[in-house]
Amino acid sequence: MKLNVLLLVGFLSFTSAHEFKEDKKVLVLEKATFDLAVNKTKYLLVEFYAPWCGHCKALAPEFENAASEFQDDETIFLAKVDATVEPDLAERFEVRGYPTIKFFKDGVLSTDYAAGRTSAEIVTWLKKKTGPPAKTLTSVSDAKALIEKEDVVVLGFFQDLESADAQAFTKVASKIDDIPFAFTSNGDIFKEHGLEKDGIILFKKFDEGKNKFEGKISATAIETFVVANKLPLVIDFNQDSAQKIFGGDIKNHLLLFVKKSELTDTLTEAYKSVATEFKGKVLFINIDIEDEDNMRILEFFGLKEEECPSIRLIRLDDEMSKFKPETTDLSSAAIKKFVQSFLDGKLKQHVMSADLPSDWDANPVKILVGSNFNEVARNKDKSVFVEFYAPWCGHCKQLSPIWDELGEKYKDHADIVIAKMDATANDLEDIKINSFPTLKYFPKGSDEVIDYNGGRTLEKFISFLNSGGKEGADLENDTPDEEEGEEEEEEDPKHVEL
Repeated sequence: MKLNVLLLVGFLSFTSAHEFKEDKKVLVLEKATFDLAVNKTKYLLVEFYAPWCGHCKALAPEFENAASEFQDDETIFLAKVDATVEPDLAERFEVRGYPTIKFFKDGVLSTDYAAGRTSAEIVTWLKKKTGPPAKTLTSVSDAKALIEKEDVVVLGFFQDLESADAQAFTKVASKIDDIPFAFTSNGDIFKEHGLEKDGIILFKKFDEGKNKFEGKISATAIETFVVANKLPLVIDFNQDSAQKIFGGDIKNHLLLFVKKSELTDTLTEAYKSVATEFKGKVLFINIDIEDEDNMRILEFFGLKEEECPSIRLIRLDDEMSKFKPETTDLSSAAIKKFVQSFLDGKLKQHVMSADLPSDWDANPVKILVGSNFNEVARNKDKSVFVEFYAPWCGHCKQLSPIWDELGEKYKDHADIVIAKMDATANDLEDIKINSFPTLKYFPKGSDEVIDYNGGRTLEKFISFLNSGGKEGADLENDTPDEEEGEEEEEEDPKHVEL
């Protein structure tokens, strides 16, 4: 307690001396006060945001509510930094998208926050990071209150809380941050839940309502059990669930693209029945294509509305591998066969290619698609400079007239070709695009691929090409983001948006 008081006194004097700002219990940090805040607090959760970012706007009330939960705590503080006003701080902490949330402990950056974006999830995560990994329950009423409060909670029942099994449980509780854990040795709680010996139960407010751990207890077995059961069998995709889905432990995802208003009971039951068989191996996700926010995902998989309902399978490895079924059959048998073939390694990765326009080479900037990419970009008789873009990307739209100027300048050059490819409609097996625009240079007479990271001006591009791909390669972008308007993300949908 003495330490907490000293921390509080020190922090209050710090905030007063430096006119520290606060917005609805959230500390407002600037370059001049950031390090002081980090050093004067025991635990500090910092959000780096942009005022125009829609995800940041949605997070704001949740972040504020979470901060209010700790207003009487003398060690835990939540803060925010406007990264557009404090670019030096954003660069220092490698902020590449919004919102980015980082956790500091004892004056040192501890970890990135990667849990959900509701106030309850933020509070749960912070309590796990700052307190005991598992709460000790001593009465039936305590256990009942916890189960009723939380959407998901894992309870360990151990007659000896110092036993090897209890220690394995605590180890997993320390590792899994997004849901609360608790344990007990209280006999009345054992009796209340029908247990006569040690065990583990996961309680949840969906599907079966609870799952009992079966088998020999070990940290690995407990973790596998929790990961398999903590999410619904079928998850509706939205911005609240996105972090749980794509930041979770299960990296194989089956996506059902369907209009929510047209989702039939037959399809729902077929999908859910197969999900039960592959629980813990594949996440089954519904994507409502009537939601405009999900249209980029539809585009990312090369799907049109009239082709839905349809399924696609993805593996969240470094290459974001996509798999497409050979049939449009959505019966439980067909879905099961597709998923099992994927798990057995029998499916070939699906590589998209748009149709090649008849006039692809009519203009100074050549149009590339999957089918003609190697023929043009990897032609060793030419040096080819390619822009990989997305039709919806604001930065790409700003670059477009400059890229056209560049094409015009080199249209009669014997050795240099300027080209572009819609990376949302075309895949390449050996080149993966994760942000837009991405610029790559394929030098003449070489198999090398050079990333361009220089300024996005005509002069910079000309210098790069005249240097043979050296000036501007592997450098940080030396111009600020050209756009501060409505575009929130310029990333591939597999990142924040998906």
